Amino acid sequence: MRAESPVWRRVFRKIIESADYLLATSDEIREVALDIYRHPRSEVMTNAVDTDRFSPSDEAAIGGPRRVIVPRRLFPKNGVEYFIRAMPLISDALDVHARVVGDGPERDKLTALAVQLGVHERIEFMGSRSNLEMPALLREAEVAVVPSLMEATSIAALEAMSCGLPVAASAVGGLPEIVDERVGALFEPADPVALATALVELLSRRDLRDLGREGRRRVVERWSLKSMVERHIEIYSGLLDEEQAQR
Repeated sequence: MRAESPVWRRVFRKIIESADYLLATSDEIREVALDIYRHPRSEVMTNAVDTDRFSPSDEAAIGGPRRVIVPRRLFPKNGVEYFIRAMPLISDALDVHARVVGDGPERDKLTALAVQLGVHERIEFMGSRSNLEMPALLREAEVAVVPSLMEATSIAALEAMSCGLPVAASAVGGLPEIVDERVGALFEPADPVALATALVELLSRRDLRDLGREGRRRVVERWSLKSMVERHIEIYSGLLDEEQAQR
């Protein structure tokens, strides 16, 4: 981590110290920044979602396999390998079909792993999709899985919640700040057994749609573009008032 390097700490300190106000996308990042320099004014401002575009579907699930989406680029830090490794355990418990939406250098490795584990027919690697396509893809799923090994705050998780999906996420970085048992489930990172257990339990819940509605409510209230813009305006207006008062 760059914040642990003496050279980078000096660089970061200059940047943080020069700021009038410090904004961080998660509590974890804020604490790292404050450890470098105790800025007197700071707060967490999580990435925001277009809640009009990312909105729920009114259609209920209709039979067939349980539908899971993994909206992750295929890089090691995103932990998709551990979802693939969890799929045999998940498939033993439930009839599940998963869509992995995203591309990256691990694609060949992960498709080969799915074949090796005998779950390739249950996992659809869809490659990269535009942001405009994501709402429809999310609405076709019942649960989103975010198996990251490191994460600030996942915009993919927030977009899924905005579409009314419960989220199963690894307990790393800023993810526990947006996901809890009222909107989904958390599991230990890099642990296929923990991931499988959490996802099977989540998909077995009768109140799955209630979890999705609560997730949607939270995003609209706390992490919408509207709320982020309003808070930015408040901060900048306050700073401008202070500057004018000092003249």
